[in-house]
Amino acid sequence: MTEQLRMPRVTVFSMGGTIASTDDDAATAGGVAPRLSATELVQAIPQLRQTAELEAAAFRQVSSGDLTLRDLNELAAEISKRFEDGVDGAVITQGTDTIEETSFALDLLVRGPQPVVVTGAMRNPTLAGPDGSANLLAAVQVAAAPQASGLGTTVVLNDQIHAARFVRKTHTSSPGTFRSMTVGPLGWVVEGRPRIALRPSPLEFEALPRPDDDHFPAVALLTCTLGDDLRLIGELERLGYAGVVIEGFGGGHVPGHAVPTLTEVAARVPVVLASRTGAGEVLRETYGFPGSERDLLSRGLIPAGFLDGPKARVLLSLLLAGGADLAAVRTAVRRFLDSAFAFRQKQW
Repeated sequence: MTEQLRMPRVTVFSMGGTIASTDDDAATAGGVAPRLSATELVQAIPQLRQTAELEAAAFRQVSSGDLTLRDLNELAAEISKRFEDGVDGAVITQGTDTIEETSFALDLLVRGPQPVVVTGAMRNPTLAGPDGSANLLAAVQVAAAPQASGLGTTVVLNDQIHAARFVRKTHTSSPGTFRSMTVGPLGWVVEGRPRIALRPSPLEFEALPRPDDDHFPAVALLTCTLGDDLRLIGELERLGYAGVVIEGFGGGHVPGHAVPTLTEVAARVPVVLASRTGAGEVLRETYGFPGSERDLLSRGLIPAGFLDGPKARVLLSLLLAGGADLAAVRTAVRRFLDSAFAFRQKQW
């Protein structure tokens, strides 16, 4: 007698957002707000029962802009606990506004080969053509697939599979808003089957202990704009910030007049240099004028590599929360970049 194959176990964690939003409460004054639970989301999609043995967990019920790194740290601990209990994959539903940051935080915090998939919706259930059910079904199909093992945390929307370390939200309302500008998607879902075209190397990042829930130092994110005198840089330490991410122009440039202040701050707290463009890498050795990337890196700023400002802020925040000092941050960021930007082509 042939032994019956076990269906993969997948836990769906709901955290609110558009995918869980309805307008059945007069308090919303005609708008929608997150109210549907994880159980309600799962029960609305009969095809899920043919994909995995599902567990539904209502973790938060908020708009994604109200989530914090403390929430993500707690969620990562709960996901890890489920994996230890034999769960094969995890799916998180949430608002799309911060998916690029929350997914990256989970990529850094959750260890092990089991898939972690973050999804959401751009069209809420009260509209014609809501995309939440299709996105949740595709996310579970990815989380339940053996070929998704070892991908780290991914973002699945619009039938595309993106690595959390690269994905960005690029449009306010389009269902195709999520894109990985630097490398493209890892793969896609077709007829319920995930197709993985590229496999990023696993993050080798032992330097990131799980933070204490009560200790998340503040990290500022500043974007260079035309004519800004960047006076805030000199005030950040007084305001209690333990680190700074600067989104510079182009390949990583700032106005020359800001260089002396940045130099002083970078000698005391980590200052990470990213680009405001949202794609490509911070340059290291091309330009030599005051405020150029060569100038800034020689003065102690830490290059963010391919990370944009929001993701660089997540990385720096978690490093500081884990107790890293300035030297440890510099080493950890370099090690992260060395391990994160490597791919192996997948042969189907």
